[in-house]
Amino acid sequence: MTDKPLPTPAELTILCVLWRRGASTVREVHDELTDGSGYTTVLKLLQIMTDKGLTTRESLGLQHVYTARRTEQDTQRQLLKDLLDRAFDGSTSQLVMQALATTPASPEELRDIRRLLAAAGASAKEKKP
Repeated sequence: MTDKPLPTPAELTILCVLWRRGASTVREVHDELTDGSGYTTVLKLLQIMTDKGLTTRESLGLQHVYTARRTEQDTQRQLLKDLLDRAFDGSTSQLVMQALATTPASPEELRDIRRLLAAAGASAKEKKP
């Protein structure tokens, strides 16, 4: 597992707003959400997220401005690593096969996947003694 806390689904929704908007007040985050969350719910979640280390908070007068502590890519990798370990026993190939079987990839995505596979294969050959 990981020593960094994983965001809950509700926290991930808020993180997506912060990644898209950048530093934001509770009101700004609340206004972006379309799930019907109340203002006080968003405030409480942001306070919890700050306590967990998922966000940072800066006081600007009477307002608090929140920022995601980690990048979207870092969080995606953390979530994917957790899923890989828990659901696929660490098997990257099983994860990729299930992902492709679940949602078909576009021709452009398949081209990108092939390019990544080629680069990973070249990297693996370089690491062999």
